[in-house]
Amino acid sequence: MLAMDQGVVEEWLSEFKTLPDSAVSTYAASLKEKGSLVPAIYKVIRENYSDLLEPVCHQLFEFYRSGEPQLQRFTLQFLPELLWSLLSVSAARDPHNSGCIEALLLGIYNLEIVDKDGQSKVLSFTVPSLSKPSVYHEPSAIGSIALTEGALANHGLSRVVYSGPHLQRETFTAQNRFEVLTFLLLCYNGALSYMTCNSLQSLCQFSSRVCICGYPRQQMRRYKGISTRLTVTSEFLVQLITGIHYALCNGEVELGSKALDDVLYRAQLELFPEALLVGNAIRSSLHGAALKSNNKEGARSIQVEITPTSSRISRNAVTSLSIRGHRWKRHGETHTQEEKQATYLLELGSLEQHCKHFILWRNNSSIVV
Repeated sequence: MLAMDQGVVEEWLSEFKTLPDSAVSTYAASLKEKGSLVPAIYKVIRENYSDLLEPVCHQLFEFYRSGEPQLQRFTLQFLPELLWSLLSVSAARDPHNSGCIEALLLGIYNLEIVDKDGQSKVLSFTVPSLSKPSVYHEPSAIGSIALTEGALANHGLSRVVYSGPHLQRETFTAQNRFEVLTFLLLCYNGALSYMTCNSLQSLCQFSSRVCICGYPRQQMRRYKGISTRLTVTSEFLVQLITGIHYALCNGEVELGSKALDDVLYRAQLELFPEALLVGNAIRSSLHGAALKSNNKEGARSIQVEITPTSSRISRNAVTSLSIRGHRWKRHGETHTQEEKQATYLLELGSLEQHCKHFILWRNNSSIVV
């Protein structure tokens, strides 16, 4: 590590300790102006034997514990590099060098699993009801109200929990390691729009390394790091794919494509259906899309296909009668005279005519129109 980078980090460590509480917000906003600080911190994290690693981890935890959103996002941008340092050191069976990183990651995890009142946090979303209008649809545009109103009313709002409640963790074990790391990636993905290009590049590189280490593709990628196979879970890969998708659509086309390919490669080897489903869906949606590699500035977003509006949906209600008639024409089925006459009666205008024709038909009477 260069002396200049070391001086930048040491100055950063000292200035926050003497900062009054009233100046935290101003200080958080000024961190963007320190262009040499972020690369210097990356170098400290990558050098596991650096004397600055422990104070840097302590400072990052103080940032996150402060509750200031900008300081929390500043810490989160280093998460992929911290995860890689933890996993690589664990694979090398040299755990004493990762103690401060473990403490930082566990501290962030324990802060995020509870709300302001100290209660276990449950992350969930609500599935909207088709019977109520939204920006994507109008119930009247789906079909005839008389036919669909009752059916739509049965599909009420339903709540789906996708994370939580989580248990507090004091140490990493083989059983809880990827549970904690997956949740941390979930928190990172929640702040993707604030992540810098360096952080997105680190996420893509981290994803590739985790998925190919110890496999034949490692020689193809010419990666000379650790050669030990790292255990992963399907949920962990899904969170990686989520971040990679965002990176792909925001300037990191080359690294993102390579990372997505490596994650799918590992998912195929492990036979993870969830990761394969999400990864292949994203790759198919990006196939042929115009992804600009120089689009690294400006608003960050993910390309999506908008659901057709009500004006593009046919207003002709599909009934069981039309489906039955289409099936007869398609398959050339033969039906009895009674079935054809019943169909004819259903096509007539009113319920009174239905009853009249049905009674006359049963009595073998002639119908005069």
